[in-house]
Amino acid sequence: MIRFLSPWWLLAVLPVLALAGVYVWVQLHRRSYAMRFSNLELLRTLTPRGIGWRRHASAGALVLSLLILATGMARPSVDVRQPMERATVILAIDVSLSMQATDVQPNRLRAAQAAAKEFVKELPDNFNIGVVSFAKSANVVASPTKDRDQVYSAINGLQLAESTATGEAVFTSLQAIASVPADGAQGAPPARIVLLSDGYRTYGRTIEDAGKASAAANVPVSTIAFGTDSGRVTIGGQTTPVPVDKVSLHKLAEMTKGHYYEAASAGELRQVYTDMGSSIGHRTVAQEIGQWFIGFGLVFAFAAAVMSLLWSSRMP
Repeated sequence: MIRFLSPWWLLAVLPVLALAGVYVWVQLHRRSYAMRFSNLELLRTLTPRGIGWRRHASAGALVLSLLILATGMARPSVDVRQPMERATVILAIDVSLSMQATDVQPNRLRAAQAAAKEFVKELPDNFNIGVVSFAKSANVVASPTKDRDQVYSAINGLQLAESTATGEAVFTSLQAIASVPADGAQGAPPARIVLLSDGYRTYGRTIEDAGKASAAANVPVSTIAFGTDSGRVTIGGQTTPVPVDKVSLHKLAEMTKGHYYEAASAGELRQVYTDMGSSIGHRTVAQEIGQWFIGFGLVFAFAAAVMSLLWSSRMP
């Protein structure tokens, strides 16, 4: 079914209809004038032989071409269904103050950002990627999307904050996955969570509760530990040790059938998504067909010119 994206342009049809009305009026007026012509034999000599209905054909073709071109101005379109991959990866990145420790150069957060961006480059282009940042709370800073620039911008814009709500990061990631449109497909999309942190939850729901929720949703959580046991940060003039909670991060990955890494390369991280599978939905988008209207309009305009030249030796 054809619909118009700029329907107000259909008003352009009105001048064409007015032109057609004027043409009909002129023809009727000419006929009444001819009836008043006193010498019918002389009238026949003035009128070209054999034209008859053909003199209206070129005018009709011209009006039809103008109607088609005017309709094309309204951006006619048809609805088409496009396949959409629903597979989704959520990057959950720790932005707690402990992530400013410099035991990983230049610091833990910058290293996590670099690893996240390298991981995004490795992912297939048709995957959705979302970004969740977490400190005292967890927030979706980039909803699942195929727009890589949006994902990179979200990663680059991360800012440090107090506390570490690792469990909340998983729950927020699960909500982001649930927000991926079904697009006619059945069930939840195949998904993975990649959590980059230095561990030690200090706020929010427990890692155990998060692990159970993720396992129930069949969403593996792969964890990447950033930092060493000798990490330290200075906050308010006081230096505090911030060792990495490798045990909790390993446990979360194990509970959800994900993978645990300490120093992972982009190549190693491929196993996070190699077995993820696929879920194809469909979305309906408008596909403009204005070029067809322009084409048909030109065909009728050309036909009007040819008929006029053949039958009256002039352009319409």
